[in-house]
Amino acid sequence: MTDKLIIFDTTLRDGEQSPGASMTKEEKIRIARQLEKLGVDVIEAGFAAASPGDADAIQSIAKIIEHSTVCSLARANERDVRAAGEAIKPAKSGRIHTFIATSPIHMEKKLRMTPDQVVENAVKAVKLALEYTDDVEFSAEDAVRSEMDFLVRIFDAVIQAGAKTLNVPDTVGYSIPALWGERIKQLIERVPNSAKVVWSTHCHNDLGMAVANSLAAVMNGARQVECTINGLGERAGNASLEEIVMAVKTRRDVFTCDSRIDTTQIVPTSKLVSSITGYPVQPNKAIVGANAFAHESGIHQDGVLKHRETYEIMRAEDVGWTTNKLTLGKLSGRNAFRTRLQELGIVLAGEEALNAAFARFKDLADRKSEIFDEDLQALVNEEVVTHISEHYRLVSMRAHSETGELPSARVVLSVGGQERSAEMQGGGPVDATFKAIEQIVQSGTELLLYSVNNITSGTDAQGEVTVRLAKGGRIVNGQGADTDIVVASAKSYLNALNKLDTEGERAHPQV
Repeated sequence: MTDKLIIFDTTLRDGEQSPGASMTKEEKIRIARQLEKLGVDVIEAGFAAASPGDADAIQSIAKIIEHSTVCSLARANERDVRAAGEAIKPAKSGRIHTFIATSPIHMEKKLRMTPDQVVENAVKAVKLALEYTDDVEFSAEDAVRSEMDFLVRIFDAVIQAGAKTLNVPDTVGYSIPALWGERIKQLIERVPNSAKVVWSTHCHNDLGMAVANSLAAVMNGARQVECTINGLGERAGNASLEEIVMAVKTRRDVFTCDSRIDTTQIVPTSKLVSSITGYPVQPNKAIVGANAFAHESGIHQDGVLKHRETYEIMRAEDVGWTTNKLTLGKLSGRNAFRTRLQELGIVLAGEEALNAAFARFKDLADRKSEIFDEDLQALVNEEVVTHISEHYRLVSMRAHSETGELPSARVVLSVGGQERSAEMQGGGPVDATFKAIEQIVQSGTELLLYSVNNITSGTDAQGEVTVRLAKGGRIVNGQGADTDIVVASAKSYLNALNKLDTEGERAHPQV
């Protein structure tokens, strides 16, 4: 018999805590739809108490998701739990995930609570959550540095209170596989009624072992893994969903469980999350990296050509590398465009949005011979971006670069509906463009990151640019795509400025 491995995706919550990875409600909904298509069991849609915007996004996702459980995080206090409960109310299947720190350093320095108070608050939170749903998960934050006897005590108490899932997190990415597996095993053996609950693990990647620790937990009885697409997350990130799923699927000789993930949707999901958050996937990233199935060595190429399994333990098409090759062109009509968006799980808000996206598609098709699915994703990203805020909008621009001459750029922007222009010189056309924009807006921001990635192959491919801006302690990512990389750079810079202009402050669940 093969056990079911529950995949709990926290891209929309823990993944969003990456610097600058904050998403709009529309972007969260797009990712949630794709996670459902991927076959994720539980979608942690956010932290309802963080902000009204987060609560609204969770509620909107809860209304549309039919085949996955929608979850909200909540600290172990009444305000958080009630906010989470209200947010998941519309869900066909809803979960509240409540947590409290259990390590001595957290209880003393952060919570300023005694162990008795921590247990009392945990039990109260679980009982309160049960007023909204019978699916309640409890996490012992910083379990990796918690005393085993206290973990046994608090897990026993929350089971009696009605928790159905117990999560053991390596919050700071401190453990190693052998020790983490043994900790999970001991907890299952020592906690009374442990067979009545699902044991879960949530590992961070500070030492590069989040996936290995998660798999060690699975081998020792955990049947839920909390993870994110592309390993997105604060600091060094979380365990990568794609690596965990494919490890369990590929090594059936080792694991006695399997997930319900549709693995052909892994690569499309990875690319969607990357394009929306602005966090590119490194080429040598396992499963979803551009080089994951590439062979440069002649010996390897010869072996693969003779028999694929000589050097490949998975098929590229099994994780979705062939699903993104269907193309459209400039002769494609509105119906073909709409149909392909639907196949990609992209839902636009009404005919007006569809018409605007189709117009952008036609414009792109005039400049690019073939339109790939990645192009459509970037195009829809741009359509969503234009509705974040119209405060700063690119009207026109001209950039000049010539050997032996100082590059220059002239930019015309719409600022609050009024056109303003500036011309500046710089170290390159992109530098000159950014200086011209700043000459107009005077934002006072600091540029932390400038990154360029080609969306597809070929010299006519769109370039996708990500910029990361910081101001007053806030960090945002901006994205822009165009066949002209300087134009894409200007779009991404303005996108980031608009986010700074419109997005409110967010609470961090661990503060």
